[in-house]
Amino acid sequence: MVSPEEVLSFWLDECGPEDWYRSDPDFDKKIRERFEGTWREATKGALGLWLTYPSGTLAYIILTDQFPRNMFRDSGVAFSTDHLSLAAAKMAIERGWDMKIDEPARQFFYLPLMHSENLCDQDRAVRLIHTRMPEHGDGNRDHAAAHRAVIRDFGRFPYRNDALGRKTTAAEQAFLDAGGYGAAIRAQQAAAKQGHLR
Repeated sequence: MVSPEEVLSFWLDECGPEDWYRSDPDFDKKIRERFEGTWREATKGALGLWLTYPSGTLAYIILTDQFPRNMFRDSGVAFSTDHLSLAAAKMAIERGWDMKIDEPARQFFYLPLMHSENLCDQDRAVRLIHTRMPEHGDGNRDHAAAHRAVIRDFGRFPYRNDALGRKTTAAEQAFLDAGGYGAAIRAQQAAAKQGHLR
């Protein structure tokens, strides 16, 4: 197993915003090789001590929310520990631990809410990014609003359907054919320019 400090050093120091949200098979492989074993320990409940202090909880959230999306891209396993990261994020926010972490790393406390297929979580993500990310929230605000709009429209993320073995409805297929999330974020950016937030 790796330590929380190793997770944070890799994600926040070795990597950066240009790495966090890109799709790159080599980068995904690197994460898998370094962190899959520790992620599997998290699935067994073995990392409870990480959840006893702010930076450890941040590392736990990155491990269970961000890393699976790289390690298991296009697979249902990519979302299999979302419930762990969501519970950890809610606990940390309740304790004010997110505010003990500087931006832009603070955003990772809010991404499990943004990744949730629950509208209440989506509303909370938008609110937290607006109120607690004053320096680096601009891009995240657009993405949070776009995620919320998709959940408002469909109650789930249609672009996960194939990976999760879910049947896609006609309305969802039309959304995917029109550009899916890319179209949703462009619509949100256009609305934001006009002073509207979906």
